[in-house]
Amino acid sequence: MKAGLPKGTRDFLPAELVKRKWMFGIIEEVFRTYGYVPIETPVLENLSTLTGKYGEEGDRLLFKVLNNGDYLTKADEEAFQSKDSRKFTASVSKRGMRYDLTVPFARYVVMHRNDISLPFKRYQIQPVWRADRPQKGRYQEFYQCDVDVVGSTSLSYEAELVQIYDEVFKQLGIPVEIRINHRKLLSGIAQIAGIGEQWIDMTVAIDKLDKIGEEGVRKELTERGISEEAQKRIFEFLAGGDISSMRAMAKGNEEAMTGLEAIDKVFSYLESLPLHNTLKFDVTLARGLGYYTGCIFEVAALDAEMGSLGGGGRYDDLTGAFGWSDVPGVGISFGAERIYDVLEAKELFPANLQKGPKVLFAAFDDDAHAFAFACVSALRKAGIAADLYPEPGKLKKQFKYADDIGCAYIAIIGEEEIKSRTLTLKDLASGSQDTISIQEAIDRLS
Repeated sequence: MKAGLPKGTRDFLPAELVKRKWMFGIIEEVFRTYGYVPIETPVLENLSTLTGKYGEEGDRLLFKVLNNGDYLTKADEEAFQSKDSRKFTASVSKRGMRYDLTVPFARYVVMHRNDISLPFKRYQIQPVWRADRPQKGRYQEFYQCDVDVVGSTSLSYEAELVQIYDEVFKQLGIPVEIRINHRKLLSGIAQIAGIGEQWIDMTVAIDKLDKIGEEGVRKELTERGISEEAQKRIFEFLAGGDISSMRAMAKGNEEAMTGLEAIDKVFSYLESLPLHNTLKFDVTLARGLGYYTGCIFEVAALDAEMGSLGGGGRYDDLTGAFGWSDVPGVGISFGAERIYDVLEAKELFPANLQKGPKVLFAAFDDDAHAFAFACVSALRKAGIAADLYPEPGKLKKQFKYADDIGCAYIAIIGEEEIKSRTLTLKDLASGSQDTISIQEAIDRLS
């Protein structure tokens, strides 16, 4: 059998995983600084939990899991014969792999309503799965780093989430543009264009503007039954630019004005708190997911050819789908895989990240190997990552291994070291070495 991976997935070597853990560590520390607490949810969710929350495109990208046992005994034979894949799938699959972390979080909030206090601020760093076409920066299995708060309509949380984006990308060294819009503004634009009942169709198409361009969006709007006259009005808004222009164009439409007022409020929270990155109003920002109801966000790197590095927004009744209505929420997500790829491409990871043990012990003979084993144990008890080459012998081979696994030091044990109860510690970067006691080695390596 030929070894291989499913498309859209990746293995990570130790050196890569150390970098990812460093990246996740920065993100998690910022989350904690802002008062968010961690939770986890299962890989599998009931399909009834997932479907109908992401819009038609999202539902198509869900990974379904076959039922246990002989699932064909309960399969819908009529649906199979008529090639109705949706109906047939429903008869053989009741579970799916989570598409994002937000919908499972809404389910979590409802199930644990007696165990949490509102507003509830949580973060979650776990993998998700989407049956999307793999391409640069897009995978079928990838990590999301989500931070959400439920139980409050305060726009101060939107401003706080902007700060979190700003702080994380500052610490990672990636200059970004944080974009903000409001779903009510988009809904109002649709009303002004005379297609209020089709505003979701409009947002789904607009969300692809940066991928397929104006011509592609116009084509999709036409396919969705939106007239040329309505399209003309829509694109007048999309070309409108700043909030002042939007306000003048949307005057008289309550829905659009509500959205603009909310955006103004978020900016007002932040006006006396300078950001390290740019916060920009962008009327073309749509966010295709169906559950957003208020402010929406997206983050793009300023000097890297990469898609969105994160996004999110307000969803004021997502828990209602699970039986607990009127619980407002807002959150953002970091696209870990794309952020990693940008950090790698720009060589922004610290050069001194330790991928292996800090020190490897190398021994000349069996007696030296036994003494080295005791030394390694002493260092480990002191909290120092240490290892021992499994066989004594030629130092050249042991030195190469230390270099291969990313050790910073090698500790050499021979006849003299055994007699003096010492070790010779060599810095593999500088080449300098000293013969020191075990305690001195512990002090230095600590």
